[in-house]
Order: sequence, then structure tokens, then C-alpha cells
Amino acid sequence: MRPVADRGPTALYAESMPRADRLMLLDTASLYFRAFYGVPDKVTAPDGSPINAARGLLDIIAKLVTLYEPTHVIACWDDDWRPQWRVDLIPSYKTHRVVEVVASGPDVEEIPDPLEAQIPLIRETLAAIGIPIIGVAEHEADDVIGTLATDATMPVDIITGDRDLFQLVDDARDVRVIYTARGMSNLEIVTDATVVAKYGVLPSQYADFATMRGDASDGLPGVAGVGEKTAATLLQTHSDLTGIRAAAEEGEGMSAGVRTKILAASAYLDVAPTVVAVATSLPISAPDIPLRVLDPAEVDAATALAEKWNLGGSMTRAVAAVSKAALGAD
Repeated sequence: MRPVADRGPTALYAESMPRADRLMLLDTASLYFRAFYGVPDKVTAPDGSPINAARGLLDIIAKLVTLYEPTHVIACWDDDWRPQWRVDLIPSYKTHRVVEVVASGPDVEEIPDPLEAQIPLIRETLAAIGIPIIGVAEHEADDVIGTLATDATMPVDIITGDRDLFQLVDDARDVRVIYTARGMSNLEIVTDATVVAKYGVLPSQYADFATMRGDASDGLPGVAGVGEKTAATLLQTHSDLTGIRAAAEEGEGMSAGVRTKILAASAYLDVAPTVVAVATSLPISAPDIPLRVLDPAEVDAATALAEKWNLGGSMTRAVAAVSKAALGAD
């Protein structure tokens, strides 16, 4: 940066203007799983309790806030990681990740014990740095993200390692995904052009694309014999799944082999789009809680929490990053 004396009045005026609002939506579970596996388990609290996920998540947030300078951050939460209404439509949905079926509530997900033990601390650390947590009963964090991103009146960054959220990307509304799947040192900004380049479809077509392709990690079988290339070609020709199914019924615009595969998957295609599509109209709204500089009492409380749990420099960096972003938004 040039010294102040070398910059003209226009540059100085621009620097004095408040930064435009930008909302960052965290796919929180995606991030704390990444932190858990990315930070050595030898990182523990004074009493020997595991704290690697909590500590790693603070560092992830500090990096993201520093890099992308949001004015608002929300931690979106899985109140139900496997909603029954999705299971009712596709019984195999996330079945391989269930360790206990619960009749009166969400099934128990397979989570390493040392990570599960840290969930309360993770929630406490988020509160300590002023980041609100939002979850909705019988819905996943993806659905919370989908609703908040759709309703937002400001640009949105969605932080996730889940490509299902590519369906929310929208250049016209400045909604993008910061994709973490390749690691925090190799973050990827996903825009309309990125989705087209990767998959040959628009973000608005991505849910239909994913429905046909399937996803073993979510227990979605897809259309047997239809992979990414065929799914993309069909969408390029017929626009959406409704058009594809109509063409298959009429026997037009596709080979006999592909037509047979689409027709054979009719029962699956009747229900899968509802499972794959993230909810965008839940009865929630983003709280107008911008990042802010913590007051002295809050800093003391965050410091005490860090000392109790050996969060050390991770808490310090997160508090500093949030404060810096808050000052930049003034």
C-alpha cells in the first residue's frame, strides 16, 4: 500500500466509506468435521478433554472472516441431520451414517466420540465471538442456508464442503459458494461460471443434475446408468428434469437406451427432487446482528473460556479477526 501522502483525495474518500454489507453463512458441521480431522487429537484441554475441533473451527472462522470480510456471519446448524420427511421419500437417505434409530426424534449420526464431546464447547465458542447459531427443527443446515441465502438483501458467501449447495449459486444476486473440499489452503470461489465449467449445467439445473447422478455419500441411488456426462447432456437439451421426463415419455430427443433408463427410474424421480432440493422458504430470517468489536467484559469472558479449555491463540485470532472486520464495516 502506498503511503497516505501519495494517495489522492478520491482514494482517501473511498477508504473512509463503510464497506458494503456481506453475509457469510457457515455450514457449521461441515467445518467442524474438517477441523476435527485437520487438527491433531493431541491438542487437548488441561483435563485431557479433546478440543481439536473447537480450536480448529475458531482458526477456520478467523481465516474466512479475514479473507472475505463479511459484515454478518451466521452459523447454520443441523437441528436434524436426517429429516424423517426426506427418509420417508427415500429410505436409503444417509442410512449408512445411522448408528441408532430414534423413534421420537432425529436418528443418531455416526460421529467420533471425541468430536461429539466438543459440540457444546463449539456452540459456546461461537457465542463468545458473537456469531449467532440458527437451526430449524426437522431440517438440515443446508435448508437453513437455502432459506437465508434466498431471502438475503445483501451479497452472500456460503461456506461449505458440500457440493449440493451449488444449486444456490446465483451471480445475479451475488450468492456464491466458498468451497472447502480441497482444504482451507485451497479454497475455491464457486460462481455460475464455475458450475458450468465443472458440470456443464447452470446452478439452477444443479439439483436436477444431482438427482440423476445420485450421491453415494447421501444414500441417493440416482438413475441407474446415467452419470454426470449424460445428465448434463440431457439438461442442456431439455432444460430441466420435467422436460427430460416428458421427452422420455414421448420417445423424443434421446437415445432408446437413455429413454429406457429414465422411464425405469420413474418411481425414484417422483420423489428424489424433493429430497435433493434445499429448502428455501422456512419460517426464519437472518438476525440483523453484524460483527462487532467485543466489549472489555466480553473479551474477558472469551479469554477465560480460552484459558479453561486451552483454546489459546485460536480464540485470540478469532476475536481479532471479528473485531477487524467489524471496524472495517463502520
